[in-house]
Amino acid sequence: MAQRSDAQANRVRILEVAREVLTEDGDASLNSIAKLAGVGPGTLYRHFPTREALVLAVYRNEVQRLVDWASELLLQEPPLAVLRQWFERLAGYIRIKRGLGDALSSANHDAIAGETYGPVIGAIATILAAGEKDGSIRPGLDPDDVLLMMGCVWRTPPGPSGEAQAERLLDLVVDSVRA
Repeated sequence: MAQRSDAQANRVRILEVAREVLTEDGDASLNSIAKLAGVGPGTLYRHFPTREALVLAVYRNEVQRLVDWASELLLQEPPLAVLRQWFERLAGYIRIKRGLGDALSSANHDAIAGETYGPVIGAIATILAAGEKDGSIRPGLDPDDVLLMMGCVWRTPPGPSGEAQAERLLDLVVDSVRA
């Protein structure tokens, strides 16, 4: 059964607010999220019966947006620029996931990682293929290897020095895939 348009709009608004609020404060109450989203607590709980359900939905939504963004960006930018922008955003999402991770049981944490891995690898493969096609990215790169190299970017410490280090590491990764 399809949701009414107002129910769909409420769900979208709750997810947007929850992403912002939980990124800032992983312990924020669901009632505070409902209030900021302009809905009653009952509406939030109808969509997301538990805190963990909300956190999982936020993360799934963000990963889907990221995956979809790869193809959109490729229509506007050259593949190497897309690779860099896409990985900058991925690093941001990984930081969100870290912030939300405490709210997930270990089983759900593992499940969401497994569920989102394939789509992320698929987006990387799309970017790499576009770069191979235009000659800007070395041929034959394995998306899994590129993702593993990128792990260094989101493992930098928070703050200005960590952000500067992440930029330098991202430069190294992008330079390493350049044709």
